[in-house]
Amino acid sequence: MDDRAKLAALQRHWDASDANDFEAEHDIYRDDAVLDYPQSGERIRSRRNIQESRFVQPNKKRFTVRRIVGGGDLWVSEFVLTYDGVPSYVVSIMEFRDGLVAHETQYFGDRFDPSPTRAHLVEVVG
Repeated sequence: MDDRAKLAALQRHWDASDANDFEAEHDIYRDDAVLDYPQSGERIRSRRNIQESRFVQPNKKRFTVRRIVGGGDLWVSEFVLTYDGVPSYVVSIMEFRDGLVAHETQYFGDRFDPSPTRAHLVEVVG
């Protein structure tokens, strides 16, 4: 699978995630994939368990991809994941093996107010 195909697969994955299409969302994973959430200390093993963990999540979710960068077997997606109207800023690092994701790590960050001490130096976006 070349880089264009991997980028297209990632775009399909995030589109399916946003649409709550739990089947298509998980087409990108190997059967033995591993998903890590370092902030909670959780590790989920297997495509089936990853899919079920997302299916049982009670929150209404929306995904807004800001960018996807990568090449070869390492890809990074930056997106806003909104749970019940509250945004979290997320970085997903996906490692491919044989054309499917073998390992994903997701890091979450909450929004914070800009500092007034550097207001003259920055441009506030989104």
